[in-house]
Amino acid sequence: MFIQTETTPNPATLKFLPGRSVMAEGSLEIRDGAGAARSPLAQALFSVPGVAGVFFGPDFISVTKGDAEWQHMRPAILGIIMEHFTSGAPLLVGEDTGASDTSDEFFDEAHADTVATIKELLESRIRPAVASDGGDITFRGYKDGIVYLAMKGACSGCPSSTATLKSGIQNLFRHYLPEVQSVEQI
Repeated sequence: MFIQTETTPNPATLKFLPGRSVMAEGSLEIRDGAGAARSPLAQALFSVPGVAGVFFGPDFISVTKGDAEWQHMRPAILGIIMEHFTSGAPLLVGEDTGASDTSDEFFDEAHADTVATIKELLESRIRPAVASDGGDITFRGYKDGIVYLAMKGACSGCPSSTATLKSGIQNLFRHYLPEVQSVEQI
């Protein structure tokens, strides 16, 4: 098994590509060891000194570090990922699949067409680009001309995430939807 690694715009996050599916649906961000209980792979990754976050995407795993150095962490992380996928162990245990939940979205039903267009733009143009950088972005709400988005994985806490939101995503939404005034991160 060959696992590729890629840098991301966030210097604290590396993207690991195992060459196979990681999450069948949605994505999952685990920010600490306590949240890793539902994933044997996340538990093993958090056992590496310096691991501060784990993100599972469709075909990649992003690992965020704290104060440790990548040259010390990378070999251990590669070994853990390889062992997990060659063992055939499940990514998640229990009934929670980690798929995205839309129950916490908020918007006025009068704006359903605008929200549908926002979601279409997210799926077709924005999420693939964000995934290539080791993260994910999801719709959370729309109110008073403001689109609320949640950034995960490498994008969460990335120094360039504000520029991505304001210069890239906000301009794209304004181009297709003049009623959008701004984009905010939740």
